Amino acid sequence: MTQHSTSAPPHTAYHPRWYRPPVSTYWWLHQWSYFRFVIRELTSLGIAYFCVLGLFFIRGLYLGPEAFAKLQAILATPFFVFLSSISLFLVLFHTITWFSLSADAMVVRVAGKRVPGILITAVNYFVWIVISAILGWQLIGRC
Repeated sequence: MTQHSTSAPPHTAYHPRWYRPPVSTYWWLHQWSYFRFVIRELTSLGIAYFCVLGLFFIRGLYLGPEAFAKLQAILATPFFVFLSSISLFLVLFHTITWFSLSADAMVVRVAGKRVPGILITAVNYFVWIVISAILGWQLIGRC
């Protein structure tokens, strides 16, 4: 019985390693569809920013009126206004591209027939507009 040494190669004589050509770090820049995919995935950073911002709002509310007022003062600075504006653009881009992909990601069948993709996308946009209008009406009504 032979013992295996730790310095043995990860392949045997009967199963050679597969050839894998080296891939550039910038592989996604060579084709438009890959570039679009990576940019779309990077837009999730805007969503992460707003999630963290929401947690800070909850913390500010928990700590009391002084802490919340301080948070609002910090967020009113030009840097955070600019950062929030860029993040809003990223979130809108992410949402629009996700709604465009939703017809391919979801297969909806009604009475055994597949619902057309344009209808799925249209329903997503309709619900988004209705919810945005309700929230906007609530926010404007409270001012």
